[in-house]
Amino acid sequence: MSALGLPPIWLAPMAGEAASAKLVAAVGAAGGFGQLGAAYLSPARIAEIAAEIRTLGDQPFGVNLFCPLPWRRDDAAMDAYLQRLAGWHAELGLPPPARPERIEEDFEAQLQAVIAARPAVISFVMGNPGAARVAALQAQGFKVVGTATQVAEGLALQASGVDAVVAQGAEAGGHRGGFLGSPEGALIGTLALVPQLADALRVPVIAAGGIADARGVAAAQVLGAQAVAVGTAFLLTDECPLSAPYRAALRAASDADTTLTRAFSGRYARGLANRVTRELENAQLPDFPQPNAASRPLRQAAAKAGQADFISLWAGQGLGLAREPGSAAALVAALNRGWKT
Repeated sequence: MSALGLPPIWLAPMAGEAASAKLVAAVGAAGGFGQLGAAYLSPARIAEIAAEIRTLGDQPFGVNLFCPLPWRRDDAAMDAYLQRLAGWHAELGLPPPARPERIEEDFEAQLQAVIAARPAVISFVMGNPGAARVAALQAQGFKVVGTATQVAEGLALQASGVDAVVAQGAEAGGHRGGFLGSPEGALIGTLALVPQLADALRVPVIAAGGIADARGVAAAQVLGAQAVAVGTAFLLTDECPLSAPYRAALRAASDADTTLTRAFSGRYARGLANRVTRELENAQLPDFPQPNAASRPLRQAAAKAGQADFISLWAGQGLGLAREPGSAAALVAALNRGWKT
């Protein structure tokens, strides 16, 4: 066991398509620590998936949420974004895009559903849950984990009393988890970030970003990490429920194909470049998460139509190391070979 008395290999909590009870349970059954990315799930769906995880095994698991972020409604910016989406809607035979009735799930309701699900770990990205919330969750028996993209964020999370901090390097796929400074968060690589956080903090550091094989695991441990969180490498496992075009795009990608983009959600995230990321590269977009809600019908229809150019293809820079691993169990075993006990 490593950080928090849990296995050293963690499944990074990937929200969206990859959020799957089967994958979380498979990682746990293989001796890793599975986590559910629940940021886009309704409270009822969180309860359903957590229950399903438990029917598939009795291993501990974690649940991750986005900290609530303030955002400004800008109807002109939203109208302009919808106009940009309209042409792609037409290509797929969809009706013109409309302003979404619901922008995001209610965070407090999500959190109550997570608490009721009784995971071992509740983790947060994109913010500091704060000392009062952390203490309340710990009093109920949960381990609380925050996410930092720079040392200042790690220190702020530690001051709030979290049990561990995920060091999210710039290589990581998906949304940037930072909350201080510039909107994209600090773009510090994992190799530089992990040892700086390990030196600065008293709590365990969990390395994330660009780790996709045993060599990356070994390097993170040498740098001071007490566990590693791996996301992209699990996307091609048998248990990950990706759409066919997403999976095909990952298989065809090279090491230089990821980009940081705000095109789909309004917040910087790393994924494969496609038509949407290229054509909206310099566009002025509404605040996150408004574009995420507005682009959802396009992304869902594109997945069904096999059109990867209109899907958010989140992936990290370790993608070139993650080629057809087979089962999640096989990948956990391969990663474990890098961890020295």
